[in-house]
Amino acid sequence: MATHEPYFVPSQSKWPIIASLGMLVTVYGLGSWFNDLSAQRESSNGPLIFFIGTLFLAYMLFGWFGNVIRESRGGLYSAQMDRSFRWGMTWFIFSEVMFFLAFFGALFYVRYWAGPWLGGAGDKGVSNMLWPDFTFSWPLLANPDSKLFPPPTEVISAWSLPLVNTILLVSSSFTLTFAHHALKNNNRTLLKAWLALTVLLGIAFLILQAEEYVHAYQELGLTLGSGIYGATFFMLTGFHGAHVTLGTIILIVMLVRVLRGHFTPEQHFGFEAATWYWHFVDVVWIALFIFVYVL
Repeated sequence: MATHEPYFVPSQSKWPIIASLGMLVTVYGLGSWFNDLSAQRESSNGPLIFFIGTLFLAYMLFGWFGNVIRESRGGLYSAQMDRSFRWGMTWFIFSEVMFFLAFFGALFYVRYWAGPWLGGAGDKGVSNMLWPDFTFSWPLLANPDSKLFPPPTEVISAWSLPLVNTILLVSSSFTLTFAHHALKNNNRTLLKAWLALTVLLGIAFLILQAEEYVHAYQELGLTLGSGIYGATFFMLTGFHGAHVTLGTIILIVMLVRVLRGHFTPEQHFGFEAATWYWHFVDVVWIALFIFVYVL
C-alpha cells in the first residue's frame, strides 16, 4: 500500500488581512508624503500615516513568523513543507529581481534612448525641438527645463562613501557565509560571532547611506525633484536601502534565535532563507555601484 508524507495544514489566520491593511496604509502614507513634499506643503500627515502602516506590518511579521517558528519547532512540518518554503522563497526573490530590473530598465531607457533623443540624437532626435538648447550628457547636470527641475550642482563620487559601502556589504556576505558554515558544523560560538559581525556591517552600511543622502540633499542639490537623474538615483538606492533595512532586521531576528538555541545543522531553513535574501541584496548593490555610481 502506498504511503504519503503528512502535510501540515494551518488553521484560519488573521495575518493575511492585517498584512494587506498594513501595506495599503503604508503605501498611501508614503504617496501622501511624497506628494506633499512635491507641493512644498508646510505640514503633511503622510509621515504619520506611513508610520502607522509600518506598525501594522511589524505586528503582522512578528505574529505570523512567530506562528511559523512555533509550528516548526513543534515538529509539525514535513519534508514536503520544507520544499514548499524553499519554492516560496525562490519565487519571492525572483519577484524582487524583476522589481529591480524594472528600475534598472528605466535607468537604461533614459540614458541610452530618451535622453539622447531629447538631445537631438537618433531616429527620434526631432524631439530636440521641445528644448532646442538642451544637450544630453550623463550624469544629467543640465535638465531640459532647469527652472521646473533645478539640476544638482554635482553628483556623488563613486570612490567615496559608495565604495566604502560596497566594501561593507561585500564583506557582510562573506561573514554571513562563514556563519552559515559554522552552523552546519554545529560551532555555535563562531556562528554567533560571524552573524553578529554581519549585523554590524549591515547597520554601518545604513548609517553611511543616510549620511550620503544628507550630503546629497544639503550640499549637492541632488534630490528627488532634481530631474530624472535624481529620481532614478533615489528610487534605485532608496529601494535598495529599504531592502538592506529589512535584511538587517531579519538577520537580527536570526541572531536572537541563535542566542536562544534555535536551528540545528540539519534543520535551519529560516537561517538559510535569510542568507539567500542577504546575498541577493548584495548582488543588487554591486549592480547599483557599477551602473549608478561608476558608469
